[in-house]
Amino acid sequence: MDKIIVKNLKIFAYHGVNSDEKENGQNFVFDITAYLDLSQPCKSDDVNDTVSYAKIIKSVTRIASSEKNDLLERVAQRAADGLFEDFPKIHKIKITLKKPEAPINADFDYVAVEIERERK
Repeated sequence: MDKIIVKNLKIFAYHGVNSDEKENGQNFVFDITAYLDLSQPCKSDDVNDTVSYAKIIKSVTRIASSEKNDLLERVAQRAADGLFEDFPKIHKIKITLKKPEAPINADFDYVAVEIERERK
């Protein structure tokens, strides 16, 4: 299956179990892989035959910013659901959601969840 990939999409949002995470916010980083058939746009060279990565970015930004969730798992699922709703051509989605500023007293690059979902 062909893919459209967005790596290291940085979004400032207000997710976390701790109340100050929901008040002060922090950066989140999305890696998104959308699986779809790209054979038609490969032939046509027409943006209307594909899923615009700019529109994927706008969609995920809107979703991540629209409400406050406790868990990364919930934010990633909401993003996957929204992408399926917004883009019928997408058959499968893989999302890695990173939280590089998690309030944990440890030396780490980020904590993350990764989900894969297929259209039902």
